[in-house]
Amino acid sequence: MTPAAGTPKGGGFRMPAEWEPHEATWIGWPHNRTDWPGKFAAIPWVYGEIARKIADGETARIIVESKAHEAKARRVLSRAGADLSRVSFFLFPTDRGWTRDFGPIFVRGERPKREVAVAGFRFNAWARYPNWRKDAGVAARAAKALGVKFLPVLFHGKRVVLEGGAIEVNGRGTLIATEECLLDPVTQVRNPGMTRKGMEEVFRAFLGVTNVIWLGKGIAGDDTHGHVDDLCRFTGPRTVVLCREKDAEDANHGVLEENRERLASARLEDGSRLDVVPLPMPAPLRFDGIRVPASYANFYVCNAAVLVPTFNDPNDRIALGILSGLFRDRPVVGIHAVDLVWGFGTLHCLTQQQPAVAGGRVRGKGFSAPSS
Repeated sequence: MTPAAGTPKGGGFRMPAEWEPHEATWIGWPHNRTDWPGKFAAIPWVYGEIARKIADGETARIIVESKAHEAKARRVLSRAGADLSRVSFFLFPTDRGWTRDFGPIFVRGERPKREVAVAGFRFNAWARYPNWRKDAGVAARAAKALGVKFLPVLFHGKRVVLEGGAIEVNGRGTLIATEECLLDPVTQVRNPGMTRKGMEEVFRAFLGVTNVIWLGKGIAGDDTHGHVDDLCRFTGPRTVVLCREKDAEDANHGVLEENRERLASARLEDGSRLDVVPLPMPAPLRFDGIRVPASYANFYVCNAAVLVPTFNDPNDRIALGILSGLFRDRPVVGIHAVDLVWGFGTLHCLTQQQPAVAGGRVRGKGFSAPSS
């Protein structure tokens, strides 16, 4: 596929790695009680803690439904101790709060000029839920509000469906995704008829990707049908963490071992092998008898910290220790997520990074890309 003039590839755009400097992080403030039935009262306070940590090093751009909704968010943020001078609000109608998946996926240009744009993928609620039409308009609204280009992602004349949690990049040209999520021809089909080759052409044309690593399936309890951000994440240009389940009787054991085998033979954009670091899984977590996708891999890297979901589990400390050894340029902070994961997602699912236009120092803090 030869990119048409004006596409990100043609304009020198790429999707930066999450640890590269941010201008801001986008979050949709919670309002849909059906996402956390019986637990909603606790959720805004978790958001408040997330936003407080984000605002330590960048702008928190928060999507709200109304001025009254904004006022509620401000009260929580104020009581949580967030720096409100680094918080801005955008009044966009939404269905739910999973900003990683419906929010703007930003790409950054290096040539002919440095600029940020939004790669305009389509959103359809993971080809599963009926309430998505408001969410589907958020990326274009964000681009308009920021005054940046919105670049509709088309393949053979049709908008391509993709959620941010379905992809993971190292910013150097390699992208990781699962076949279960993007290539399954029967279950939660995002793009009917789309082939592996077609999907890779889209990644090349619109995200500046030159190399795609395909894993198999996602973890148990994941209602997205295989999002990669619950099982495998880059922690540096050459290093990934991959979740590992030691209990051979657990539903995740075989799936994660098969993905480990795939990574053992995978190559990065320069032909070298990846460094694969095992990340433990918490014990299976259930609520009302339903298994939820509790995973330490759903961490979020912001300018001031790496925010990691924790689950009142003995493996919390082990996971935080592993990630602290991999991200040495900023603190690794645990965020209690037992209530949050009842919505079938945690920290990474709720956040979407907006890269800084130019790399380097951010707000006086000398963060740099991990070297490993």
